[in-house]
Amino acid sequence: MSTRLVDESLFEIQEYGTARRPDDGEPPRLEGARCSGCATVVFPRQDSCPRCSEGTMSAQVLPVRGRVWSWTRQAFPPKPPYRTPADGHLPYHVGYVDLGEVLVEALLTVPRTEIRIGLPVRLTTAPAYREDNGTDVVTFAFRAEREGER
Repeated sequence: MSTRLVDESLFEIQEYGTARRPDDGEPPRLEGARCSGCATVVFPRQDSCPRCSEGTMSAQVLPVRGRVWSWTRQAFPPKPPYRTPADGHLPYHVGYVDLGEVLVEALLTVPRTEIRIGLPVRLTTAPAYREDNGTDVVTFAFRAEREGER
């Protein structure tokens, strides 16, 4: 059974021309863009700056650590093209993670009893869905940071 990233354009491209694979041990790093004119950082990458629209956007690898800025429980299935699992929709947590220069909307793999605004979190991957050919597709997510973790 193989595994692939939900969208390689969201991740830092390695020397060999693709994003780090989900089964390499470490999660792939998220890659946004920084404006050369006003230094605004965005995620996902885009070709023009939403703030000044004058600078050139260049790749910016984002930090792997941040803090929950806000969150909610997604209790209903998302609209297509998202796939609902065969056994039905399971509620999950989603939120904004403050990575310093940018807020990233992401899946939060944190138990309800632990999640809170300001919680230190770390980048990880999580299952998104399984394709008809059996390939497991993973997406980026944030999990609670373990004490003493760097």
